[in-house]
Amino acid sequence: MLNKDTIFIKNLKVRGIIGINDWERKEKQDILINVSLVLNLEKAGKSDNIDDTVNYRTLTKEIIDLVEISQFFLVEKLISTILDLCLKQDIVEKAKVRVEKPMALRFAESVGVEIERSKL
Repeated sequence: MLNKDTIFIKNLKVRGIIGINDWERKEKQDILINVSLVLNLEKAGKSDNIDDTVNYRTLTKEIIDLVEISQFFLVEKLISTILDLCLKQDIVEKAKVRVEKPMALRFAESVGVEIERSKL
């Protein structure tokens, strides 16, 4: 049985254009992103080689670049695009992405969506 290990990126704060309201289309807003990757890290734990794992610095940069240069109407589309980035990594078996829009609703701390996908 293979080990099921996790790499995570917690509360990555980026600014981007996201939303369906006119005011959301004009100025970038704060977006909080959490990513969780399920994979087998046994080889990386033995080899101490970055090639045997996911370089989370590289992945984080890809996510930041994506959000900063793109515009999304729906959080669901943003998450789907981030999931594609995560699952293109050969070693990743499953990924979960949570995106929150702080201050999107007047009386809520944040609103968001969380989606999990596995490789088939």
